[in-house]
Amino acid sequence: MSTHVRGLTLALIAVAAAAAAASGQVAAPPPWAYGCTAVGTEPAAPPCTTESKPLDCARIGAPRPKDVIHKLPDTHRTFTEYEIHYDYGPADWYPDDHPPMPEIVARGRESDKLRACALCHYPNGQGKPENAPVAGLPAQYILQQLQLFRDGKRRSADPRKANANEMIQIARYMTDEEMKAAAQYFSSITWRPWIKVVETDTVPKAKPGMNGLFLPQPGTDTEPLGQRILEVPEHPDLTERARAPRSGMIAYVPVGSVARGEELVAKGGGRTVQCTLCHGADLQGAGAAPPIADRQASYIVRQLYDMQAGTRESPMMKAVVAKLTDDDMIAIAAYLASK
Repeated sequence: MSTHVRGLTLALIAVAAAAAAASGQVAAPPPWAYGCTAVGTEPAAPPCTTESKPLDCARIGAPRPKDVIHKLPDTHRTFTEYEIHYDYGPADWYPDDHPPMPEIVARGRESDKLRACALCHYPNGQGKPENAPVAGLPAQYILQQLQLFRDGKRRSADPRKANANEMIQIARYMTDEEMKAAAQYFSSITWRPWIKVVETDTVPKAKPGMNGLFLPQPGTDTEPLGQRILEVPEHPDLTERARAPRSGMIAYVPVGSVARGEELVAKGGGRTVQCTLCHGADLQGAGAAPPIADRQASYIVRQLYDMQAGTRESPMMKAVVAKLTDDDMIAIAAYLASK
């Protein structure tokens, strides 16, 4: 890493730490929520400026093989691994699961290195722990978030999260019409149950992949969970190699966290206000407030921390998250994911 990039990375971490310290919280983002195993500057995100093309801000892995063919249950379709991960038109396993995709969702725009929305969020909008679940969100809310990305008002508290930087650039390159098309498309899709929550003290050993998706390591080795959430694919190979859009996630959470989270979500627990006031009694959203039940636990923690650190601007949520500790966020996310 160059001296300039390392210095910028450290400065960004210092800013996030100062914001967290001002609110009485820990000095650094919980690394596991951002796809990292420890606090620090590595792995540094690629340099990304306001002039960068979206793909220039992304971590790029090795090319996927063109001679490995994958199959999934309940479809006669087959695709090579290269086709499945193609940036500008990734394979669509189940086209009957969603309406016809707008061009920006299905293919992006290669001339601007703007990858298809369907690549990370899936054609059905379910997403994975390292990005965002977008199916069934209010169109108004999706538009609002795209505009916040575009205006620099939604960033990651951990500068190592390269796909957050890419998302900022994607929003800057999208037209207003493309934003509206993507928002209306994902809003029209019904959310599917996606997360299985398991309270436990011990979890499979896992490491994050290139963009922060934790994957169990080969073998049967385990390790203490501690005070964190470990979210992994239910069928790792189907998710990582075949991008199976019907294969969900397992969230391993500390013992007792679901009950503690219910207290915080339903009553505030003396730390916050009850989530049901804005997000509805069933936590499935109300008006422009998004649904938060059965969403990726690590994503929920990231958003709570980003709002607390001030890197995601939300006047309504600022006071709500101000007093939350890491343990509170873990409990809230565990409960919400279990709903």
